[in-house]
Amino acid sequence: MRAVDLIIKKREKDVLTGEEIRFFIEGFTSGAIPDYQAAAFAMAVLLNGMTARETTDLTLAMAHSGEVLDLSDVVDIAVDKHSSGGVGDKTTLAVLPIVAACGLPCGKMSGRGLGFSGGTLDKLESIPGYNVNLSTAQFKQQLKKIGIVLTGQSADLAPADGKLYALRDVTGTVPSIPLIASSIMSKKIAAGANAILLDVKVGLGAFMETLDDARQLAGLMTAIGELAGRKVKTLLSDMNQPLGFAVGNVLEVKEAIAVLHGGGPADFREHCLEACAHMLVLGGRAAEIESARKLAEAAVENGSAFEKFRQLVAAQGGDVSFVEQPRKMEQARYIETVPAPQSGYLAQINARTIGEAAVELGAGRAKKGDQIDHAVGFEILHKVGKHVAAGEPLFVVHANEAGRMEMAKLAVLSAHVFSQAPVPPLPLFYE
Repeated sequence: MRAVDLIIKKREKDVLTGEEIRFFIEGFTSGAIPDYQAAAFAMAVLLNGMTARETTDLTLAMAHSGEVLDLSDVVDIAVDKHSSGGVGDKTTLAVLPIVAACGLPCGKMSGRGLGFSGGTLDKLESIPGYNVNLSTAQFKQQLKKIGIVLTGQSADLAPADGKLYALRDVTGTVPSIPLIASSIMSKKIAAGANAILLDVKVGLGAFMETLDDARQLAGLMTAIGELAGRKVKTLLSDMNQPLGFAVGNVLEVKEAIAVLHGGGPADFREHCLEACAHMLVLGGRAAEIESARKLAEAAVENGSAFEKFRQLVAAQGGDVSFVEQPRKMEQARYIETVPAPQSGYLAQINARTIGEAAVELGAGRAKKGDQIDHAVGFEILHKVGKHVAAGEPLFVVHANEAGRMEMAKLAVLSAHVFSQAPVPPLPLFYE
């Protein structure tokens, strides 16, 4: 069997067998199959797709390319969540501490930014000292001790996915439904989650731009999860405009902290509480959504959710003074508020344009290995449907280079589309 033959087979829209997929993934993991052949394979999958059976075989091959965790000796049930990626999506930073504060253990392995979508690990690393590289033993020990872990993908778990994940970001193969589904689910299976909440983003700032694509991804991931014996729930949520106000690593951490204190933007806070409720039902800590929602709200109100976040940061070596006093966090050299150029109702705030502008500022990566500038980003001050007066603050740019500041201002201005007629607000969730 040769890798090039399998690339050609997929290029010609043929169906790969489970044996062929395992051969390719084992070879890529060991280094016998080089990056350039893996990139060609990924592009063939992007262009020609995979059947549900192929995608499941790919998922299981990646999950079993390393260790598969069994957490039954640590917790009675482990619940995880995953977002398919979006702009300003920092929900994990708030949701996991809230759920863990309600007594439901959460062990999560997150990723870095992909394309215009920010990564949870990049946000966490804006907290000085925070260690995103826990070993499997450390992961299990911390989950048992404090009921929450938020770390990077261990080298021992789904190493094939770790290699392919980095490659997809820089080869234009991020928006492939089979590759997204297998990447997400291989990590969940390998990390030992018994129940999984999947938050599939839909819209201009998501990899799934249409509801049909989002439903396809949700259905595929649900099928994979069930085949692997996991409980899976999927939400389809809007990503036509940024979630919350903050876009950029430090800014998003500050906003998540605000939600843990009961504040923060209304849409982001509501999104977090809804996700928490579904996780608590999945994990058996509540019988239905309404009582689960009350548990989550109580954890925020009594301070236990923020305390759980504090414990998480301390356990992973972070300087807790930065989460206790977020003003200590790194700040950009240039901060400028941009006024609305006209009066009108906001008909669109293009999340993709804003996400791409954030990458240009340095908040994301243009190529593999790029350094992240944690301080830069935007505060998008309004939502679709809001009436804004000319001269009223529209957004704030945080930049460390004057030249990039000017380009970012023009890009984010172009993302705001005005209408003279009223525009309905966008929904938080579709299904």
